[in-house]
Amino acid sequence: MIEFDFGAVLAEWPLLLRGLAWTVGLTAVAVPLGLLIATLGAWARACGSTALRRLVGVYVELLRNTPFIVQLFFIFFGLPSMGVKLSPELASLIAMTLNLGAYGTEILRAGIQATPRGQWEAAQSLALGPVQTFTRVVLPPAFQRVWPAMTGQIIIVMLGSAVCGQISTEELSYAANLIQSRNFRAFEAFIMATAIYLALSMLTRRLLRWVGARFLFGSAPVAPRRPTVPEPLTGRSHG
Repeated sequence: MIEFDFGAVLAEWPLLLRGLAWTVGLTAVAVPLGLLIATLGAWARACGSTALRRLVGVYVELLRNTPFIVQLFFIFFGLPSMGVKLSPELASLIAMTLNLGAYGTEILRAGIQATPRGQWEAAQSLALGPVQTFTRVVLPPAFQRVWPAMTGQIIIVMLGSAVCGQISTEELSYAANLIQSRNFRAFEAFIMATAIYLALSMLTRRLLRWVGARFLFGSAPVAPRRPTVPEPLTGRSHG
């Protein structure tokens, strides 16, 4: 019969709180930076020159087709051989930002490609420049289209921060592992970490839903799609 002792885990609440703070802090900084990279990358993939599109394509494919932990190890253990030594926290932040930027580029590019050609032409007829057309006409509805997928990707990156404990970043999973090594209550420690991750993911999803509607695309309308199913005939003669 297993006897649970959550008191031994809760007694280490400063460690859990510190780990939670690092997880939230890393995510809070990585998300805006990653979205900035995603926006620039999506613009380059959709509107840039051939050379720029290929360069961004290499970045996207490289990050999307390699494990996150390998990217993290490359930044933390590989860069010092080139003379670039980073702290575990900074290496984690860079890895999370680059990872979100790569996936976000493709997600946002899909939203941009779904923009009707008429909106581009309408903006040009109003004498808007390329930058104004992209930032005011194309980008807000594109964000609105892909925001649910982008929210999911942000949460994946936040949960992926658990890997950063492998290089001694003091995030939440690192704290849970440290607690179980002290009191040997591994089951309780990781149940507690799981509950915190679950609550954090749900709160983050609700927060991103509000932030997206409030600051990114607001009430920007998405161009309605033409109906693909013909309306039923009434059978009345109009002659």
